[in-house]
Amino acid sequence: MAESFIHAENLSFSYKGQNGADDIPALKGVTLDIQKGEYVAVLGHNGSGKSTFAKLLNLILEPTSGTLIVGGTDLSSGDLPDDELIALRRRVGMVFQNPDNQLVATIVEDDVAFGPENLGVPMPELRRRVDDALAAVGMSEYTDREPHHLSGGQKQRVAIAGIIAMRPECIVFDESTAMLDPLGRREVLDTIRMLNRENGITIINITHYMNEAALADRVIVINDGSILMDGTPDEVFARRNELRAVGLEVPQCAELIYRLREAGIPVRGTEISTVEACADLLSAAFSAEGNHHG
Repeated sequence: MAESFIHAENLSFSYKGQNGADDIPALKGVTLDIQKGEYVAVLGHNGSGKSTFAKLLNLILEPTSGTLIVGGTDLSSGDLPDDELIALRRRVGMVFQNPDNQLVATIVEDDVAFGPENLGVPMPELRRRVDDALAAVGMSEYTDREPHHLSGGQKQRVAIAGIIAMRPECIVFDESTAMLDPLGRREVLDTIRMLNRENGITIINITHYMNEAALADRVIVINDGSILMDGTPDEVFARRNELRAVGLEVPQCAELIYRLREAGIPVRGTEISTVEACADLLSAAFSAEGNHHG
């Protein structure tokens, strides 16, 4: 069995109520394991608790109750010595929604060097890490550019390079494509896939885009602070009516297959998450239909 990198058991978190008001529960008794090297998408509408879950993974927020173990470090009490907290954040990198909030330097290479330099990485190792990280996200030619002159997708890739340069074992993308245009989104998703497939980095992509979630190995749906579904993209998106009941859609290709079946067209098969898989199902269905009438 694969090694578990994240283990949560009955994990809960509540935001403090203001002016004596009751605390507001954001996560309620979440139990799950994420294996080393997995590519997991976490879905949920705004306020479902998915970003709260992300922020618990490197103690931006501290658990209210339950067990949370990340990379062998127990975060349940939320109380880590500074050196252990730094080590944790080196192992679990986070890429947020707005790249402008993560870029700190006036030159791209300085920005990428910022994290590892703070970790005490010496030259020439620092130089090598910066070069490798920029190459990994396809931004080598922008080394001496000013970040504010870059497109949204390019800025986000620089932010990702800054995380990669710290050599994390896991990267959490918290709505990292929400502010990007389709091209920028594609650039970031290609980078995510490469990091997972080629470098074996554990990926947790928190998103509300169904087509993004379809690219993952596993999809977890959080609703109202609890896990509603957990399975492969095909397994989760097959439950279209349940998803719609909690305010989520399915990818367009899965919706098309669903509607064709509703109309009585026998589209057979369970692979409905990606455009390529749906095209194969439709091709098979309509050629069978043609043979039937021929």
